[in-house]
Amino acid sequence: MDDTQNGTTSSSAQVTEGAPATEPRPLAVRLMKRLEGATWLDKTVDLEQKLAAKALTASPSLLALLRGRPVGHAVHPPMTDVPIGSWVSASVLDLVGGRSARPAARLLLGLGCLSALPTMLTGTAEWIGTKEGDKRVGYVHAVANGTSLAGYAASWWVRRDDSRHGLGVALALASGAVAGIGGYLGGHLSVARDIGTRDPAYVDTPGARELYSPHRD
Repeated sequence: MDDTQNGTTSSSAQVTEGAPATEPRPLAVRLMKRLEGATWLDKTVDLEQKLAAKALTASPSLLALLRGRPVGHAVHPPMTDVPIGSWVSASVLDLVGGRSARPAARLLLGLGCLSALPTMLTGTAEWIGTKEGDKRVGYVHAVANGTSLAGYAASWWVRRDDSRHGLGVALALASGAVAGIGGYLGGHLSVARDIGTRDPAYVDTPGARELYSPHRD
């Protein structure tokens, strides 16, 4: 008789929560663990983090604003929707909009570049104070996003001359690929590592008033 009919499950089918994985980790996970352990980045990361912290902590009210105090949690994740949405929309117009859509595509590129600047500031405010693997991933995340911003800005610039529109399209598509890498790293920090400011009321300390983030000073 099948032992499942007796309300039991064979030992071979049992899964124990927290048991070691018997299959290889996904490639993305293995790559992220290597990046988190890349201590050779620390000299550069620590310098950049120190400079950023010095600039942003000079004004506690500004730092609190960048970390989302008025809304109760980090504003960086939702703010990324504006530049990403603008840039992706521009590339969609490039690919399917035809010649008449070129001015709108360039306008969207410019909007994305402008909105990326305050978005990067809010991300930096979340990054300062992170430690070990989180600070390394955050640094590479910022480098990837800065590179994509530069590429999109170059795409916007070259489109002043309509004869170079093709170059502008190529720059935007390449920048989108780099932004995708940056977005994945950002998702890792916010989801896998739970990096993000929130009001202490959301962590069962409603009497506290200081913003809180796990894994960060």
